[in-house]
This record gives sequence, C-alpha cells and structure tokens, in this order.
Amino acid sequence: MAKSGNQKLKLLYILDYLNRETDENHPVSAGRLIEYLGRCGISAERKSIYSDIAALRDFGADIESGKRGFYVAERDFETAELRLLVDAVQSSKFITRKKTGVLIAKLEKLTNRYDAASLQRQVFVQKRIKNMRESIYYSVDAIHSAISTDRKIRFKYFRWNERKERAAQRACAWYIVSPFALIWDNENYYLVGFDGENGEIRNYRVDRMDRIELLEERREGRELFDSFDAATYTSRVFGMFSGDVKAVKMRFQNDLASVVIDKLGLDAILIPDGQEHFTVTAELSVSPQFYGWLAGLSTKAEIVAPEDVREDFARYITGISELYK
Repeated sequence: MAKSGNQKLKLLYILDYLNRETDENHPVSAGRLIEYLGRCGISAERKSIYSDIAALRDFGADIESGKRGFYVAERDFETAELRLLVDAVQSSKFITRKKTGVLIAKLEKLTNRYDAASLQRQVFVQKRIKNMRESIYYSVDAIHSAISTDRKIRFKYFRWNERKERAAQRACAWYIVSPFALIWDNENYYLVGFDGENGEIRNYRVDRMDRIELLEERREGRELFDSFDAATYTSRVFGMFSGDVKAVKMRFQNDLASVVIDKLGLDAILIPDGQEHFTVTAELSVSPQFYGWLAGLSTKAEIVAPEDVREDFARYITGISELYK
C-alpha cells in the first residue's frame, strides 16, 4: 500500500485519539483507529496499528489492550485530581469569569472526553464576586520575574472609593518594593516585600497593584527574609493586615479547638485550663482584624495577656458598642 504524506505524524494522531476517546470503559478497536486515520489522510493496515501501539508503549504511554480494543489506562492527572483543580478555579475570587472558562477548557484536555464532561459541573459559587481585571495575571508574572532576577519593582497602588472608582493611594507617588514572596490568603494574592523607605516587611494586594515595572536596582531587606516562613507569617497576620507582633496568650472553650488550629496550625500548643477550656500563646500581629476574629468567637474566647493588648481589645469592643447606643 502506498504511504500517504502524513505517515510521519501517524503515531501522534494515534496517541492523541486514544487520549481523547478512550478509557477502560471505552476502548477502541484497530478497525476504528484505521478509520480515524483515514479521515486524517493517513493510510494504515491492522498489522501496522499493533506495531504503532508497541512503539507508543516503548515511549512510555500506558496503553492497555483487551478483547474490545485499546485504551489509555493511566494519565498524568486522575479525574478526581482534575475535579479538585476545577473546583478551585471556579470558586476562586482571584480568577476572572472569562479566565475561569479558559482554564477549565485547558484542564479538560488532560483527560478523555467522557470524564471531561463531568468537569463541567458547577460548584455552588455562582454569586461569588469574581475579579474583573485580566491584567492581574501579567502582574503575577512580572512579580515572579522580579523575584527570580533579584530586582526591585515599582507600581501604583489604588483603592476603591464610594463612587466605585479606582483612587490611587499616596496621590500619584510610586511604591518601590523589593519583592520576596507571593502568598495566597483569604482568596486573594498578596505580594510580601521589603519597603526600603520604612525599613520593614509589608504586603500588598496584587489585584490593587497597577503598572508594575521592574527596576535595575537589586532587592533590599534580604537579612529579614533569610528567616522568613510564609506559613508562619500568614498565621500571625489576620486578613493580611499587619500590626505590632506580640506574644498573645488566649483562653478558649474546648469546642473551639478546630477553629484555633485552623488559624494557628498544628504547631500551636494547646494547654488544658480546667475541664472546659484551654490556653494557647502565639506570636500574632495585633490589629483590628485580629480583634475582629476574636470578637466573632464571642464569650468563648478571651485575651489573657499581655495586659496592654487585653485593654486595647476592651476599647475596641467598647467603641463598637458605643456606635449602637
């Protein structure tokens, strides 16, 4: 049989077809493969199909065969893993609606068409706020480039005003920061970097950063980041709002153990205090966001020490109470 011009692509066509169309419950016969190749302008015989499958197996493709034909048995991602990724993309506030569809379509290509259909399920987050700025992906890429090349960045930083307009903070001034880490916390991306002007570590919402530019200057503050641990940092900082870091001793009812561990991690030391309570001491960033978290636990949580933090929290609660008198 005369060979067609696409013979050099034959193995690629076969592998692509098997990846898209087969699994253990949907094998394809050699005859179907020959028919498919014919539609692609490639002539094939049954004997050549078997040798092609053998070549693909030698290459590392996990192709099984049975009475009904051939199928791909194992893939780089299991369907359950892809579902987790799809759920994460759909529920993420950081990813725009448009980008959500694009990413899910790409994830579907990592499995066969039968399982791909199950990836289109909708997680119940349809009313969730989605970021509207596509440029955020380029911002993340620019920050990664600055970190990998040891360079500072400058950018404009904005907030929303009461008219739902973007208003630049610090008037029209540029923020100049030495970037060291990107952290995903509370459904948002944050840049953690060294602010040379103030000589301290600060964090910035990436979706509020605009016009990011890489500078030629090398990063500063490396000595502070040599011992930086992202997990410890996020457990200390509530809602990524920083404040003075202090060792705070707190007392909780026993049924809040999961809440405390979720926030402080399994390294937190819970010390029994009577039959119904435990205490824990942690290095925390004392801020209104920390007080808000504690207030949400009502009378089941209490600051024990230090006294100045205890008194400051009392003023925080009183201030809120006064508003409603």
